[in-house]
Amino acid sequence: MGGKEGRRRALHVERQKECAAMRSHAQRRPEADDRPGQASGEGVGLDDKALLAVMLARRPSSSHPHRVSGHLFHRFGSLAAIAAADDVELARVEGVDAIVMAELKMLRLLCERLARSEAASRPVVSSWSALLAYVRVSLVEEPREQFRALFLDKRNQLLREELVGFGTVDHAPVYPREVVRRALELSASAIILVHNHPSGDPQPSRADIEMTRKVVEAARVFDIQVHDHLIVGRDGTASFRSLGLF
Repeated sequence: MGGKEGRRRALHVERQKECAAMRSHAQRRPEADDRPGQASGEGVGLDDKALLAVMLARRPSSSHPHRVSGHLFHRFGSLAAIAAADDVELARVEGVDAIVMAELKMLRLLCERLARSEAASRPVVSSWSALLAYVRVSLVEEPREQFRALFLDKRNQLLREELVGFGTVDHAPVYPREVVRRALELSASAIILVHNHPSGDPQPSRADIEMTRKVVEAARVFDIQVHDHLIVGRDGTASFRSLGLF
């Protein structure tokens, strides 16, 4: 009987511990429920501001994620602009610390990687919409001009993407000979040129047209084709080929 009675007491103690743990968890639930998106189906149906709050709330030390998300959207206007903002701009926003800045950079990097993976999964010329999506994710919110070259193999699959010019809000110096030299080093058969206009207007300038023609002419000497030159702006994406510029 002593043995049975001991087992009953031990079982009773275990049950008491389980009940205490459940009560403790229930007492903590209101605090947890104040954190957005913790229920099943997390993130489904949320707008961008609420979705960003969900991401920020995952930090153990997170406080007022909705408020921080609201400040970010008030300052920058969109999720893309928030992800593209540099540290100096982000630091001016109330509630943004080094951890928030790091998470936002990871968010942007993840978006770029996903879009790039889709664009590079098959020949670029047969997945043009995926390419356009990628270059917009990468460049549409950049505050300064970036000029990139996408080097393709003979099957028109992406070999390498490289930054070949970086400049001010309205100019990025590009050297056609360097673009072609790099294509030869990579044994690329084709090139797609891409750059952004921070002003928002994607229409090519006279300097854009002149520089592009120089790249096309230099590449032709080595039997390298320039498929297109894309200019990304908030107002859209311009294609030199569609515009009949080469």
